[in-house]
Amino acid sequence: MESTTKNPVLLYTERTPNPESLKFVTNKMLFRGTADFQEQELAEEYSPLAKALFEFPYVKGVYVSNNFVTVSKELNYEWEDIMLKIKSFIKDYVEKDGVIVTEDYEVYLESMEEEKHDKVYSGDEGELVQKIKDLLETYVKPAVAGDGGNIEFQSYDDGVVSVLLQGACSGCPSSTLTLKSGIEGMLKRMIPEVKAVEAYMG
Repeated sequence: MESTTKNPVLLYTERTPNPESLKFVTNKMLFRGTADFQEQELAEEYSPLAKALFEFPYVKGVYVSNNFVTVSKELNYEWEDIMLKIKSFIKDYVEKDGVIVTEDYEVYLESMEEEKHDKVYSGDEGELVQKIKDLLETYVKPAVAGDGGNIEFQSYDDGVVSVLLQGACSGCPSSTLTLKSGIEGMLKRMIPEVKAVEAYMG
């Protein structure tokens, strides 16, 4: 009889630039990709983990990507009062191999993508949009992921790039600054056609 020894689940927390969001990092792959649950209804449908976290009165948003979960809290709670409860809950949940995100979520994302792509960029504009997407993918996403969040290209219209901020970046006071000074500055330098970068609120 084979005895399968499971690796213990290690979990630690990391601060994010958003004081209302905390990153809970594990040594296990939780979900390949990004899953953002800012409302309970979506969590109830697609993420048993997020649904369970929303049961806590202080949880406002749950974002899952690769090996971490970013939890955003309600303003009237302090992290020192709730952090350990969330940490032990996530650790316990992962140790029991609980479902993090359901397979249906991929289908939901694809349907959202299709809705988003009703605008087709062609010719020079198509090349420009591809350049913007590549820059976001290469330079911006890794940094934002390090802070417990995500950024997605939303649209491009007459020099204005719209991006969607998720996870810790959503509603973060410093994300506006990062967006304007960092991302907008870089895109303007590398792509002269870009005049501004705006946050799209999903």
